[in-house]
Amino acid sequence: MSKVCEICGKHPVAGRSISHSHRVSNRTFRPNIQRVYVVVDGHRRKMNVCTSCLKAQKVARS
Repeated sequence: MSKVCEICGKHPVAGRSISHSHRVSNRTFRPNIQRVYVVVDGHRRKMNVCTSCLKAQKVARS
């Protein structure tokens, strides 16, 4: 499944995980993407949408 929000374009970004003893390892920050049915131009369609877009009601769920 795609890890990109089709509404806002949010995608995984790279970063570093730093422990208490300051050992560094690479990691990725992944957005919470849900595959939901939404209404687009009067038609019901499945889209990959992040939860922040769902909470902000940027799409109309069906």
